[in-house]
Amino acid sequence: MSAMLAPELNENLHWLNSDSQSIAGQRGRILALVFWNASSVYSQNLIGGLARIKAKYPIGLAVLGIHLPKFDNEVDDRVVMKAVNRQRIAFPVANDRGWITWQHFGITRWPSVALIDGEGVIREIIAGDDQVEILEKMIAELIHESGTSHSMVEHAFRAKNAEEPTPLSFPSGIAVTDSHLYIADTSHHRVLECTHQGRILREFGNGHPDLNDGPANEAAFNAPRGLCLVRETLYVADTGNHALRRVNLISGEVATVLGTGKAGLPREGVSKHSSENSLNMPWGITGSNDKLYIAMAGCNQIWEYELGNARMRFIAGTGDLGIADGPGRNALFAQPSGVALVQQSLYVVDSATSSVRAIQLQQNTVQTLVGQGLYEFGDQDGERRDARLQFPQAIALDPNSPVLWIADTYNGSLRKLRLGGGGMSTQNLPQSLNEPAALAVGAGALWIADAGAHEILRYDLASELLVRLPIGE
Repeated sequence: MSAMLAPELNENLHWLNSDSQSIAGQRGRILALVFWNASSVYSQNLIGGLARIKAKYPIGLAVLGIHLPKFDNEVDDRVVMKAVNRQRIAFPVANDRGWITWQHFGITRWPSVALIDGEGVIREIIAGDDQVEILEKMIAELIHESGTSHSMVEHAFRAKNAEEPTPLSFPSGIAVTDSHLYIADTSHHRVLECTHQGRILREFGNGHPDLNDGPANEAAFNAPRGLCLVRETLYVADTGNHALRRVNLISGEVATVLGTGKAGLPREGVSKHSSENSLNMPWGITGSNDKLYIAMAGCNQIWEYELGNARMRFIAGTGDLGIADGPGRNALFAQPSGVALVQQSLYVVDSATSSVRAIQLQQNTVQTLVGQGLYEFGDQDGERRDARLQFPQAIALDPNSPVLWIADTYNGSLRKLRLGGGGMSTQNLPQSLNEPAALAVGAGALWIADAGAHEILRYDLASELLVRLPIGE
């Protein structure tokens, strides 16, 4: 692109975790101005890569974030600040409610990064989450070209509006047995084994974001989410590590089943070693005694993993972002996040299209039950063609009735979809929810990971009593 002076940032931007920032205030350093969205896993991948680059060049590189709301809920600064804290973003972020900065810089998609040199000139705009290597190369070249002085003082960033420390941090995965509750304590990078009353029995993971196998206290996860129990084994969708992990509940040992620690395209076939196959942001996981089904949010696909022979098999999703039904090889998904297996049907909540999808596994065909498109969302009950959700992330089957429970994340509510052609309704609860991110049914209750409130709730299906569990208190 032809070089041009970067336009100054609009003074009406809502800076969330810092004082107001400017392009001019970064002169002398290379500036990466990242345009991102809170609900986009592509953005999460890119921001993770930028954090690694920033750690490599703490003096020569400055990073500023411009958030662009997609959903109505993301216009609210508090919602975006939740995402900033959940992703541990360590650079100033502004909410561009009207997409003004987006227009000034001529951005056409998120995530995008405008690279601005020390003189305030835009040198390149790079789009896509898979551009981290290119970004790192270009940033290194620009820093070398500018001859950034090592005598410059490093910008010390002290975030404002950080979450208060809590025993749980954005819990986003649950599994339950007749006697135990398992919780993915996502932003504490660990998995907990608890009683139904909330007493912690064991911790898996040392609390540091890393990819390590071994005993419970030495192993490490990175933003784990989906959980699935198969006999004496707990399978974990280790989202930040782009890996499928396994916890032996008898010994407490943690092992990597699939994944290399970096995002990649899965492939079909048998993997003798975990490093032989890549995953891309596994988010939700469910299964039976011999198979697991994985919602791969980062590549918009559904995959099957056969436990007996360690074989991966493609189920549905071309990889392109969108919504389209039909044979699995032609279907489109958009950040599938929650999955529920009901006999030979796999139900999926597709977060970016605010939809509920059904995959008939024998015919391998996809059907949309609720939802219309990438920019069609809302908060409406009624018949399926009229019902609307807003960024749902979890789904679970009620064992006592033909009902699917749905965590309607951005509407902060619990929804019900009746199977057999029934409609959508909202469950009345004694309190509102704060970005619920995971559901599990067992022991006569629906268990809710209310991620934005850093809480686990137990909803008794018979008495309709809602109780908060005092986990870690």
